[in-house]
Formats: sequence, structure tokens, C-alpha cells
Amino acid sequence: MEKYDIKLLFSIQKALFSSQKTKEIAFRKAHLLKLKSAILEYEDEIYSGLFLDLHKSKEESFFTEVGLVLNEIDLFVSHLNSWASDKSVFSPLYLLPSTSYIKYDPLGVCLNIVPFNYPFQLTFLPLVAAIGGGNCAMVKGSEHTPNTNKIIAKILSSCFETDYVCFIEGDRNVSEKLVGLPFDLIFFTGSTAVGKKVMAAAAENLTPVILELGGKSPCIVDKTANLALAARRIVWGKFINAGQTCIAPDFLIVHSSIINDFLLLLVKEIEGLYSADSSISPYFGRIINPLAFDRLVGLLKDAEIYYGGKSEKSNLFISPTILYPVSLDSPAMQEEIFGPILPVFTFEDDLELDTLYSKDKPLSLYIFGENSWARKILNRFPSGGACINDTVIHFSNKNLPFGGVGSSGMGHYHGKAGFLAFSHQRGVVRSLNWIDLTFRYPPYSLFKWIKKLFRF
Repeated sequence: MEKYDIKLLFSIQKALFSSQKTKEIAFRKAHLLKLKSAILEYEDEIYSGLFLDLHKSKEESFFTEVGLVLNEIDLFVSHLNSWASDKSVFSPLYLLPSTSYIKYDPLGVCLNIVPFNYPFQLTFLPLVAAIGGGNCAMVKGSEHTPNTNKIIAKILSSCFETDYVCFIEGDRNVSEKLVGLPFDLIFFTGSTAVGKKVMAAAAENLTPVILELGGKSPCIVDKTANLALAARRIVWGKFINAGQTCIAPDFLIVHSSIINDFLLLLVKEIEGLYSADSSISPYFGRIINPLAFDRLVGLLKDAEIYYGGKSEKSNLFISPTILYPVSLDSPAMQEEIFGPILPVFTFEDDLELDTLYSKDKPLSLYIFGENSWARKILNRFPSGGACINDTVIHFSNKNLPFGGVGSSGMGHYHGKAGFLAFSHQRGVVRSLNWIDLTFRYPPYSLFKWIKKLFRF
């Protein structure tokens, strides 16, 4: 017997949305504020759940999960009236005296499928956008984070009736049943392979999708970079959450003239942030489950390990690991790593980057070097997002749209981009009744002049 009657939940959410209640701005803001209060009330339990599931420290959990959600709620509450108001646009001469404007309509009932790596953040950032857009929402939690799911379910049940927002747990079979329903939008965060399946299922109902996927995000370090600072920022961005971050630097490309010095700096920063024995560090995470652990350990087989490579399956621990030298056909370069393993390559001139750069457009690109050179590389290689002289922090700027491109995803969210993602921009023309311009009707006696008007 199924724990959830998914079709019933979907139908009661459709009914609530049809009532028009969720469209009211005051209704949206009141529930966002209620959600914020609940998060603050259960904050310690959130940290406990994330530690049990992923060994995340309280500090890391705040910076990468809870804090981002609280900021997003504040932004929506502050700007929702402005974002949701009709926007006048210019009407060309041939439409005068009509007026034109954009009306922001909610989409309807939306589905958010949450991954395991940031289970709190990736539950609530899309949910805040869905609520802010005036929608109902169903949230499918990851089956790999039971402790975090427990507190998420408690928070949501304290803030929302199930006909407005509901939380569903289960394995991939539950996800498959959900994506087969005619949602008005499906938001999915996860691997490219699963993203393709979600998109195929959504296509059966012509359901639009936002896919936040991953890929092999390169990090390029030029000889003009501030090497010590670059090493610290790369180590932090790569090994936060034990490397289980879709925007983490996946592999490193370092100018050959600085490779030896830079490798030493990387080791120094790893031990400075996580100690020489990272298994005892309170700030270094764990791999999510034995299956993921085995996959990552398999990438180390026959690899040239420059640093690290230690693992303990009983503790799901893999130490921060640097692979050097590496070949492009090595196992670590055939898929997104999604763990604390960093392959390192070298380059001598910019032309070599064409060979080393990922063939598929990655979710992120990181460039360390003098500004004019960095901008040249940025213009040359596409990616979903990017940082110059830093890693992963672009995700935290709520004023920047976040999303992938090509195989790393489609669609954007965060801040206003999230509001727009969960809204339909309806174009409206309002014509007046006191005048009717006859030139648009047959027999088009003023056709010569109409052609001129269409230029304005």
C-alpha cells in the first residue's frame, strides 16, 4: 500500500489553485513570513538533521543552506509587490491609442524534486519562488536524507495545508509517478542522465521544466593569479560538503610554469582547513551512501595520487584527494566526480585549453588570473555561471540568475529570476472603445501608409 495518494494530493492542489486564493499577494507574503518563523524555530533541528545525513557542521549548514533560504524569503517579501505588479510597455504607433502591459500570472501546481547534497536549501529556494509566484507546490524529498526530511516535513506541515504545499518521500518509483502527472512546472535538481528522463516524462504532458544539472566544471589557474589565495578558494569550493556540490570545481587546469608551487599550496590549504587528518575535522563531510562511496573509490583505482586517497567505508569517509598527473581518458574524467577528488592538468598556452576544456557546457567555470586574460577566457568558453578569482560564490548572490546551459541544465532561478521562472508573463493589449481605426480592415485603402507605420 502506498504511503501517499499522489493523484489525490495533485487534485486537491489543483482545486485550491482554481479557487484563486494563492494568487493574492497578501496570502503569498503571509505564508513566506510564516515559513521564515518556522525555520528559525526549528533551526537547531535542521542542523542536527544535516549533520546526521551528511556530517555537515553547523557553520557550513548555515552558510550553504539555512542562511541562503532566509535571505531568499526576505528578498521576496520585500520585492514581491513590485515584481508582481503589471508592467507597462511601449505600444507601437499602429496600435495607438491602445495600451500594452505585462501581467504576471501564477503557473498552477508545481513539482520540485530535491537532491541529497543540499536537501534543505534545494527544498526551500525553489519553494519560496513557487509560493512567491502564487502557485501550489508538491515537494519530493531525497530518499538518502531521512533525518533532514523529517524536519523539513515538520516545518512544512506547521506552515501549510497539504492542498497548498505538501512534502512527499520515497524512492525513484515515487518520482516516476510524480513526473507522469500534468504539473504546470517541474523543477528538478540532479544528474544529467536523470534530468533527461524527467524531461522526457514531462514532454508527455507538455509540462515545462527547469533542470539544474551538473557536469565537469573546469577551474583554470594562470601564472598571473594570486597563487596562495587561489589555492585557498579552490580548496574551499572543491571540498565543501565533501565535494558533493554540483558547482564544485571538477578538475583543475594549471599553467605549467607554476604547477609544482601550486600543488604544494593546495596541500597546505587542505591541511590548514581540514587538518592533516581530515577524518577528525569537524568541518569535513561524508559521502552520502555506500553506493556513492564505492563509485568514488573506483575512480582512484590505478590513478596517480599526489595527495590523499584515504578512505573508510564504515565511516563513508574519503579524504581530500589530488590526482596528478592525469590523462583525459582516466576514469575520473569520464563523468562528473561529485566527491572530494580533484584531477589536475597543466597547460602552456591558451590553445591547449581547447583540448582540456569540457566538451559539454558545464554548470560553472572558474578562472584565476589577471583580469584581461580572465575575461578573454570567459568570453571564449561557455558555462551556466562563472567566477573570476573565486569559486562557487556566484550561487549565493540572490541578484544573479542561476542555472545551467546545454547539458548542464535549462532555466534560471534565485531572486527575481525565480519569481519569473514560476510565473507566466502574459502580454495584454487594452484597446479603447471611443475610437476605431479603420485602416486595419479591408479594403486596406491606406496600405501604403500602414507599411510605413509598421516601422515604428
